[in-house]
Amino acid sequence: MNSGFVAIVGPPNAGKSTFLNHVLGFKLAITSDKPQTTRHRLLGVCNREESQIVFLDTPGLHKPMRALNKLMVRTAMAALQDVEAVLFMVEASAKGLAEGQRVAGMLAEAKKPVVVALNKIDLVRDKAALLPMLERVAGWADWAAIVPLSAAKGDGAAAVLRELAGLLPQGPAIFPEDMITDLSERFLVSELIREKVFALTNQELPYSTAVTIDEFIEPQNQRGVVAITATIHVERQGQKGILIGKGGGMLKKIGASARLDIETMLGQKVYLDLFVRVEPKWSSQAHGLRKLGYEE
Repeated sequence: MNSGFVAIVGPPNAGKSTFLNHVLGFKLAITSDKPQTTRHRLLGVCNREESQIVFLDTPGLHKPMRALNKLMVRTAMAALQDVEAVLFMVEASAKGLAEGQRVAGMLAEAKKPVVVALNKIDLVRDKAALLPMLERVAGWADWAAIVPLSAAKGDGAAAVLRELAGLLPQGPAIFPEDMITDLSERFLVSELIREKVFALTNQELPYSTAVTIDEFIEPQNQRGVVAITATIHVERQGQKGILIGKGGGMLKKIGASARLDIETMLGQKVYLDLFVRVEPKWSSQAHGLRKLGYEE
């Protein structure tokens, strides 16, 4: 079989996490229509009959302004050193192509074989426009392959996997077949809570929040309830008020939505207790990043 590591890279909001979740058949990476949702390197194992592709989903490559954003970009670029091949996600739109061309220059330094996925083709109304888009992408560099893709619908995903598998060396599986990720349940729970903050709040608030798990108490049997206590950290007192909402309404809404997804993931009933804490300027300072679980 062919096996190896593949980094998924691209601009923010290109559909990297949506693709990973689809091919894994498991919600590993949180998704949002807001860019810069993914902050960590996420490992997902895709087992197929003749290949095992170990994906490293990375934060979107963008122009970093704060310490958190700089860390995200370093995380994405570092992943390129640990893989046999790269999946480069580009959105099929004028904005997506412009952002993709900028990232293409960054990939040249990695010197790894690259499969380009021109994603979100289902949103292109005039299908005749796809050919010029593909020709434009082909002109950026000497790619191993370019594949039209709709990660949301799964169209083209099998072709992407075939192209990537062909770039990997022959050898035994790296991980057991029943393993999907190396991430802990605590981490996945914190991400599901953060996803709901992105979905239910607006403007800059999602980018100023981080989630930590204070308690994760598992029951003694499968029929019991998992008790989870988590804190959502924000940077300003006003953000805390927005997140809690009138009469605690927003926080209850976030908790109820997150609890449903957590129960689906764990396969058990969950009691979720959320708190909000102000952590001034955490995203702009190294000690704030370390305190909230972002390694420098």
